[in-house]
Amino acid sequence: MYLKLLRPKDWAKNLFLFIPLFFAREFLDQSKLVNLLFGFFAFSFIASSIYIINDYRDREDDRKHPTKCKRPLASGAVSPAAAITICAMLIMGGFSIAWITNQEFVVVLAVYFLLNLAYCFGLKNIAILDIFILAAGFVLRIKSGSVIGHVPLSEWIIIMVLLLAIFMAIGKRRDDVLLKINSGADMRKSIKGYNLELLNVLLSVVASIIVVAYLMYTMSPEVKQRLHTYRLYYTGVFVLAGLMRYLQLIYVSEDSGSPTRILYKDRFIQITLLLWITSFAIILYFEDVPIFNILRNFLYSK
Repeated sequence: MYLKLLRPKDWAKNLFLFIPLFFAREFLDQSKLVNLLFGFFAFSFIASSIYIINDYRDREDDRKHPTKCKRPLASGAVSPAAAITICAMLIMGGFSIAWITNQEFVVVLAVYFLLNLAYCFGLKNIAILDIFILAAGFVLRIKSGSVIGHVPLSEWIIIMVLLLAIFMAIGKRRDDVLLKINSGADMRKSIKGYNLELLNVLLSVVASIIVVAYLMYTMSPEVKQRLHTYRLYYTGVFVLAGLMRYLQLIYVSEDSGSPTRILYKDRFIQITLLLWITSFAIILYFEDVPIFNILRNFLYSK
C-alpha cells in the first residue's frame, strides 16, 4: 500500500523528460541519458509528493468516488501521519537528486512543485484554469529534459506537448462529468464549470489543432533544415490514428479517465505509439543506413 501511495504507474508521464534529447538527435549520448535518468527519478519523487498531498486533502471526497475510494489514504490503508512522513522524504530526496544532477533543473522542478501545490490548495477548483495547470506540468517536464540534456527546446515541441496535455486533461474532465451525471455527486468543485456539450466541443477543437500543428511542424522549413530531412510528415498517420483511437474510447467506450491507465491497457494506442517512435527514430537516426536507402530507392522506382 505504501508503494501504491506513490502512484508509480503515473511515473510514465515523466518520460516526457526524454523528448527534447530524442528530437535533438542526441538520444544515443550515454552521459546525457544517465543524467536524464537521475532527472526522471527526481521528478518522479516530487510528483509523488504532490500526489500524496492531493490525496491527503481529498481523502474525504475520494471516498465517494468509485475508483479513487481505493486509494491508500481514502481507504484507510495508510495513516495520514505515515503519508506526511513519506511525502517529506520524497521532497527532500527529489530536490537532492535534482541538485546533484543540474542546478538549473532544481529551479524548473521548484516551479513545478509550487504550481502543483497551488493546484492542490485551491486552483484545481477553477474550471479551465485546472486544465491549463495540468498541461503546464507536461511543458515543465520537457523543459526539465532540455536543461538536463543541454539541448535547445523548439517552440514546436512546446506547442505540441501543451496541446496534447490539454487534450488529455479535457478527456479526464469529461469522465468526471459523466461520473457526476451517473452518481449525482460532484467529484471535484471545478466540475460545476463544465458540461458534456462544452467538453465535447473543446475535444474536437483541440484535436483538430493538434493535427494541423503537427503537420505544420513536420513540414516547417526550419525543422527540415535542423533535422536534415523532409520525411517527418510520414509520422503524421500515427498521430492521427492515436487521436482517433482516444476519441473512440471517449465517445464510444466512454472510457476517458486517466490517460496513463489507458496507455497501460489499450493495445491499439500502445502499438500506435510504438510505431510513431519507431518511424521517428528511423527517420532521425537511421535514415542513412544502407538497407533503408535500398528500400527507399525500391519504393521510388515504382
